[in-house]
Amino acid sequence: MRQHVGFVFQNFNLFPHRTVLENIIEGPVIVKGEPKEEATARARELLAKVGLAGKETSYPRRLSGGQQQRVAIARALAMRPEVILFDEPTSALDPELVGEVLNTIRQLAQEKRTMVIVTHEMSFARDVADRAIFMDQGRIVEQGAAKALFADPQQPRTRQFPREVSAAIIRKNQPRRFTCRGGTPFQA
Repeated sequence: MRQHVGFVFQNFNLFPHRTVLENIIEGPVIVKGEPKEEATARARELLAKVGLAGKETSYPRRLSGGQQQRVAIARALAMRPEVILFDEPTSALDPELVGEVLNTIRQLAQEKRTMVIVTHEMSFARDVADRAIFMDQGRIVEQGAAKALFADPQQPRTRQFPREVSAAIIRKNQPRRFTCRGGTPFQA
C-alpha cells in the first residue's frame, strides 16, 4: 500500500546530502526498481512541472522553503501514487512563499489527482477541494461538499472557526503600539 500513497510533509524531509535530482529518484530507483535513466527523465519532467527546471544539481540548503516543498511534491509524484497526502504543506513557509506551493497543489487538483490535504488555508481548501472535513481537537465536527460546508456550515463550531481565523489575521496585520522606557509611544 505504501507504494500507492505519496506523502508531502510540512517540513519537506529532503535528504540534505543529496541533490534535488537524487532526492526525487531515490524512491523510484530503490523501492520500485526503475532504471536510473527512466527515473531521471521523469524527475526532470516533474521538476519542470513544479517550476524548478534547472535546479537538478542544487542541494536543499540552497533552495527557499517554497522550492524545497515543490521538490518534495515532485518526489511524491515520482512514485506515481494513487493518493497524495499533504500534512500542512505551507505551515513551515514564509508568507511570501505560500502562493507558489498552493499554485502547484492547485495544478495537481486540476489534473483530478486524489489528494488529502490537512490545511489552515481555508480559502484555498474551499476553492480546490471537492469534499471538506472540519475537525476540532481530533474529532470530526462537520463534513460534506467543500463549497456547501464553507458557504453554509451547519455546526456552531464550524461557523465560529472562520471568524476566529479572520480576527487573528486582522489583529496580526494591524500596527502595534509600543511604549519605550521614556514613555513615548510609537508604532511598529
